[in-house]
Amino acid sequence: MDWTRGHTIGHGSSAVVSVAKSRLSSEIFAVKSVALLKSQLLQKEQKILSKLSSPYIVSYKGFDVTKENDKLMFNLMMEYMSDGTLTDEIRKLGGRINEPLIGYYTKQILQGLEYLHSSGIAHCDIKGQNILVGKTGAKIADFGCARLVDPAAASSEPIGGTPMFMAPEVARGKEQGCPADIWALGCTIIEMVTGGSPWTNVSTAASLLYRIAFSGQSPEIPKFLSSQAKDFLSKCLRRDPKERWTAKELLRHPFLEEHSNSNSEENQDFVTSSPTSILDQDIWNSVGESGTMDSITQTVSSVESPLQRVRELSSNSGESEWRWDDDQSWTTSKDQIPRPAVDSYDSITLSMN
Repeated sequence: MDWTRGHTIGHGSSAVVSVAKSRLSSEIFAVKSVALLKSQLLQKEQKILSKLSSPYIVSYKGFDVTKENDKLMFNLMMEYMSDGTLTDEIRKLGGRINEPLIGYYTKQILQGLEYLHSSGIAHCDIKGQNILVGKTGAKIADFGCARLVDPAAASSEPIGGTPMFMAPEVARGKEQGCPADIWALGCTIIEMVTGGSPWTNVSTAASLLYRIAFSGQSPEIPKFLSSQAKDFLSKCLRRDPKERWTAKELLRHPFLEEHSNSNSEENQDFVTSSPTSILDQDIWNSVGESGTMDSITQTVSSVESPLQRVRELSSNSGESEWRWDDDQSWTTSKDQIPRPAVDSYDSITLSMN
């Protein structure tokens, strides 16, 4: 194997994410690994990610099969993002993010979604935990639930995602396409705004799914937001998927006008290559494990980027407790509301039998 595995930085029910270093180039990257016999979903993710190329999607680095501890492992190599997940960013900023930085991240997530949707792909699990943050801003990651969208044909793929971020049509087990990503984006914005969940007063994933599917309600939009931000959220959280704005339409919304980074020379200041150290940031520390990696030294950058300057505007008021598990799954039949033993922040699968 021409790379060295470092410490664990994330894990789910089966896959483990580690930091890795190339023996040839000393490049640092992330590697997601699972036993080869259980790698069907990870191989699906590899096939999708290998076809994508966007500055707003985590970069694909390759894959291989290794033998470790007498076990064959399938490994998916990806870009390393130095600041961890958007959920980690919320924690670092005191439990909530202010509007300028929300607009900045939302713009980048939307640009990633517009690229995916125009390529006929729905991500199907947009949430803070699946958005990675680095020196260039936010990038969409984790394509384990992603699917090709064909409007002309009924998909046989199971419907999946995270209950807390599911759109009504997904919770009902009817359909899952690009509009569901827009609903999930709205829920993710509320996560950034409040430091909490988009839905409150729910005790189980089953009761949450029922509420989303049949109550006629949408997540409450925080009243303290600006009128433009509230209007933007209202376009994302329309219960009828046909009435939701598309990623392309939302990119032209006035809320994002001040956060455009596509033509800004200033933003080129922090477009850098992968970092040379994994010790400068404790990435994915909400689910990670401590550890070290030989022959890697800590580096500290004193260069202040536009992203860092926007971050400094964020207040440190308010704290929240979190429980973020991922890659858990359960299965149910269409139109049946289950009682799963999983948290409402876990990814799930709804089979369409």
